[in-house]
Amino acid sequence: MRASKGDHLVQHGRVVGQHDQESEVVEVLGEKGEPPYRVRFQDGHEAILSPGPDCQVQHIQRKSEQQR
Repeated sequence: MRASKGDHLVQHGRVVGQHDQESEVVEVLGEKGEPPYRVRFQDGHEAILSPGPDCQVQHIQRKSEQQR
């Protein structure tokens, strides 16, 4: 898994009734986009996260890619 600053991590709920949890990557602590990541959740708190198999990265579209 690789992410960049500004990407979103979506952690899928593991049990019935548990909602997905989305956070924004504010800092990449690993090498070359690898975990762990410092993330900010929608309620404003921050945490260090090493995503598991129940997470997916939603990459943001970079400005340079939009200009192409």
